[in-house]
Amino acid sequence: MTTTEQAPETPPTSISGPSTPRLGRLLLADRVAAVSAGVLLLAALCALLGPWLLGDAARRQDLALARRPPLSFELGWLGLLGTDPLGRSVLARLVVASATTFSIALPTVLLALIIGSAIGMWAGFHRGRRETFAMRIADVIMSFPSLLLAVVVLYVFDPSIATIVLVLTITRIPVFLRTARAESAELQRRGFVDAARTFGTPGGAIIRRHVLPIVLPTLLTVATLDFCYVTLAESSLSFLGIGIQPPQVSWGLMVAEGRTYLRTAWWLSFFPGLAIVITTVSATVLSAWMRLATDPAQRWRLTNPAARKTRSPKGVPA
Repeated sequence: MTTTEQAPETPPTSISGPSTPRLGRLLLADRVAAVSAGVLLLAALCALLGPWLLGDAARRQDLALARRPPLSFELGWLGLLGTDPLGRSVLARLVVASATTFSIALPTVLLALIIGSAIGMWAGFHRGRRETFAMRIADVIMSFPSLLLAVVVLYVFDPSIATIVLVLTITRIPVFLRTARAESAELQRRGFVDAARTFGTPGGAIIRRHVLPIVLPTLLTVATLDFCYVTLAESSLSFLGIGIQPPQVSWGLMVAEGRTYLRTAWWLSFFPGLAIVITTVSATVLSAWMRLATDPAQRWRLTNPAARKTRSPKGVPA
């Protein structure tokens, strides 16, 4: 067999070069991950367009249609999921509530990702007193239970969206800080970092050009998982009555408002709770796929059908 005939037999770990499949094709090849991405995309579209398309329908009251069960079409297709005690469409409120939930989860995760990652990479790269100081701050924040700290702060201050985002961001920064610090501390001993130092490259430039591209896949995976946590945290706070307040609506608040009608109108809490579960599960599945797809050493598992069938949980982050 000639050399040119042996070229396609390159080991699966050699994934560099123009033949590497694009992430879009990798995603479509994995049905579970593609469905999860579709669910999150649908939820994002609802959050973006829902208040504009169904804002009036979510506020429209009709006591004559109060607590209609699902598949009651007195309101047309808006009655697909039933109505609440004030005769408002549960479907319209569910779509509008997604905007509130996403307006808390996305800014919280993005702010925690940017702040925590920047401090963590800076501390892990330079080590010494900077690392010690940053890690002690992270330890102090993590010594308080996240939800308990949020409950105390929101009980004292106005439970607005801005306050909830601020409190949850502070509690989530240590997660990204510790992750980025560990990755950066390991990378700063690598040969390519020493070579960059030898040529006089400033530390900030080394972090941006060499450390960040390697650490970013792990941080994105953590961010996707953290999106699940923040969504559940916002729902828990709203359920306890110290999160989103009426007339605003969120999935957690809808669950809280429907708990007194669980025996007579189960759909009031069931469908918002189902939306929370489906969204968080989809984000968890997608994060596991992203960890493989963005890791050059593991991406071959997604391109090899046999490896995809026998893929072990070791390739998925805990």
